[in-house]
Amino acid sequence: MLTDTHAHLDYPDFAEDLPAVLERAREAGVARVVTIGTSLEGSARCLELAERFPMVWAAVGVHPGSLDEGATMDRARLRELARHPRAAAIGEAGLDYYRPPEGAAEAALAAWKERQHAAFAAQVEGAAELGMNVVVHQRAAWADTLAAVRPFTGRLRAVFHCFGGTPAEAAEVIALGHLVSFTGIVTFKNAPGVRESAAAVPADRLMVETDCPFLAPAPYRGRRCEPTHVRLVADKIAEARGASLEEFAAQTERNAEAFFRFGAK
Repeated sequence: MLTDTHAHLDYPDFAEDLPAVLERAREAGVARVVTIGTSLEGSARCLELAERFPMVWAAVGVHPGSLDEGATMDRARLRELARHPRAAAIGEAGLDYYRPPEGAAEAALAAWKERQHAAFAAQVEGAAELGMNVVVHQRAAWADTLAAVRPFTGRLRAVFHCFGGTPAEAAEVIALGHLVSFTGIVTFKNAPGVRESAAAVPADRLMVETDCPFLAPAPYRGRRCEPTHVRLVADKIAEARGASLEEFAAQTERNAEAFFRFGAK
């Protein structure tokens, strides 16, 4: 049994055939899928899908890329969504400095980062108050992301999703009590460093995901990714770790159940 711990089933890519997508996943041994909110509106859609499909759970949150200029984080609405019985975590929350506003002046860049920091802080604080864990997005903002979660050490756990860093960076996350999660990137020929990290992480500190509809693993690279492909991710990591797929899948299931606490409310 496997859990795809990070999918985006509310995206238009799955609008026409989601029941068939989930059935293929079930046939491949994927028992659960966590569909991740990237906006408050999207989080509500994720909860609707979780109500509709028993194998689907939701994380609710606001991705840094969803923040409009002048927008503020609606903490009350986030808490309302998070209290839903099918909400398993807060997220996808975090920091992303990869594509700054083109031509922005220094003051505008500072304001852009501050919006992200404020929204991230609101979500992490809300998660700690609600006793939930956080799905973290980080891109080109490594030091600031670690600094944002460090004060919550011991109060919650985070999973740094779509991890593509070095073993040393993974160790930084683990030292704070958090986890990392790997996508189909581990199957790419040009990603030996990601496989090295996946092999080095302690067994109780990693999970598997697809981030679908993105990052389809080989041999499906360039096509729409689906939850069923999490099996290929798990198989490649098990191979890198010198473990059987069955052994590795059992461990990642224990990790997912401890992190998301499915049905604990």
